[in-house]
Amino acid sequence: MTLDPSILAYPWIILGAVWLVAAASKKAAVERQPWPGRILYICIATLGFILLAKASAAALPGLEWLGLRFVPHTRAIFVIGFALEIAAALFAVWARFTIGSNWSGQPSLMANHELVTSGPYALARHPIYTGLIFAAAGTALAVGKWRCVLGVVFVALAFLIKIQAEERFMMQAFADTYPAYRQRVKALIPGVF
Repeated sequence: MTLDPSILAYPWIILGAVWLVAAASKKAAVERQPWPGRILYICIATLGFILLAKASAAALPGLEWLGLRFVPHTRAIFVIGFALEIAAALFAVWARFTIGSNWSGQPSLMANHELVTSGPYALARHPIYTGLIFAAAGTALAVGKWRCVLGVVFVALAFLIKIQAEERFMMQAFADTYPAYRQRVKALIPGVF
């Protein structure tokens, strides 16, 4: 019995639906990152997600290697990758609901912004990105092609760029408490990075 690779899309579709519904309850922004500053990470993330989805970059001269496998095509590897995708997506959803109305899709300071340091935010300062990067890694493992590895790299790079802007806002808004939180809790991977 083989698993249908299209099931890899379902966690991403559910994530998108959760984000759309939850976005309705966010606070008003009092300061946002200007649009030109957002273009770079949006383009990089979009390229990453295209590579994770179904890119045919292997048809381009010199990029055939993107269509090659980096892991064997086995049921066990697919299941492990899919399980990682689901677990990481659930972690991102947990983080999204924990931050609540303080969330914004772009680096922003919200009205009555609160510094959330509980739940997944006690493990990583940017746990939504942690979840999304690991969900992308799960997808890459399940698909098993080098294009997906490159997609994960682009997604991670986009979030690292976005984190820089968010960190500036948090240092500005919580000058008394954010430095200690930043010292205590890693950005993405607990105890590592």
